[in-house]
Amino acid sequence: MLFNNIINPGTKYMISVSIPRIALALFILLQIIGMIVYPGGTILDPSTIGYSFTKNFFSDMGTYVARNGEPNYLSMIIFSFSLSIVGITFFLYYSILPILLSDDKNNFILSLVGSFFAFFASICMIGTGLTPTDIVFDLHVFFADNIFHCFLVTALFYTIVIFKSNRMDKKYAMGYGLFFISIFIYVCILQYGPPADENVSSLIFQVVSQKLIVIIFCGSTLHQTFGFEKLQ
Repeated sequence: MLFNNIINPGTKYMISVSIPRIALALFILLQIIGMIVYPGGTILDPSTIGYSFTKNFFSDMGTYVARNGEPNYLSMIIFSFSLSIVGITFFLYYSILPILLSDDKNNFILSLVGSFFAFFASICMIGTGLTPTDIVFDLHVFFADNIFHCFLVTALFYTIVIFKSNRMDKKYAMGYGLFFISIFIYVCILQYGPPADENVSSLIFQVVSQKLIVIIFCGSTLHQTFGFEKLQ
């Protein structure tokens, strides 16, 4: 508890519990709305109508022009706004975790390293939302891929931090460990999986994998907030 008195309890609770829960709820709601208003088209078939949960990536909602050739302004704005909310939230969230878990200097240093990568991942989230794939594809892919590359490191370090800490139940370390394994599998899929534009099966595999890791991401973060709620 070396640094635990730096910020008042109300602020710590807001940043580590309340704000993440609100941000996750908003993110899910906005993604659903973005899917509803997306005009249509996939990588392999521009003639489809509306958003396909198994054939459209999240980033399809962030394009300036939908894959069927229609304007996609509303879905693009919603997509950008939702990722900006989450990116800012995670930046705040991981700025306070070293303070919450600082029961010794070694843990504080480990958590700082984990948070450093989380900060870059948060910036990449915002960057992903602000770079439509049909305008700046390479930059969008850079930001999108590095969200998971950075959070892979963050999840590893915070698994160790929470396991070593006497302030949280070890089940939260196990949860973070499963989060790390899930991200590791997804990073392997990004690196070695079949290209999404190869055929329909490859597209579905990549799209469903992306949906699953985002669901795990949301579930893991929500699970962690209960641990920090008990801690405080």
